Amino acid sequence: MLKVGSKAPNFELPGTDGKHYSLKDFAGKKLILFFYPKDDTSGCTKEACSFQDEFSEIKKLNGAIVGLSGDSIESHLKFQKKYKLNFLLLSDESKSVLTKYGVWQEKSMYGRKYMGVVRTTFIINEKGKIQSIFNKVKVDGHTLEVIEQLKK
Repeated sequence: MLKVGSKAPNFELPGTDGKHYSLKDFAGKKLILFFYPKDDTSGCTKEACSFQDEFSEIKKLNGAIVGLSGDSIESHLKFQKKYKLNFLLLSDESKSVLTKYGVWQEKSMYGRKYMGVVRTTFIINEKGKIQSIFNKVKVDGHTLEVIEQLKK
């Protein structure tokens, strides 16, 4: 289980801009790494659009926003285009990074158990250490909580 103050697990994943990214690509920034279940679903859309709405404020606070799910790059590109998201989305179809960060978990809906992404946000500081963890995120007001943590 990851804890505040521990080194963030590295990753190597493709992004929606056609490049591959690892944690070191965000050194010197406060990385908001938000894990979400599925492109273009109601909660995920609301969360992504909320980060989009606060993009300039987050940038002023030396923050970088990255969304990550198990969806394909093609799915991410449609989602990004549809909502004009101007931040990076990373694809983890193998679920390896989702597993490293502990967000790929057994979930339950209508009594049926299945594996899926638990909505979680990590703030990783300029030196690659975990500054904050938001578990089982409730979308309403979440972006403002993140901004408050960036100010610390």
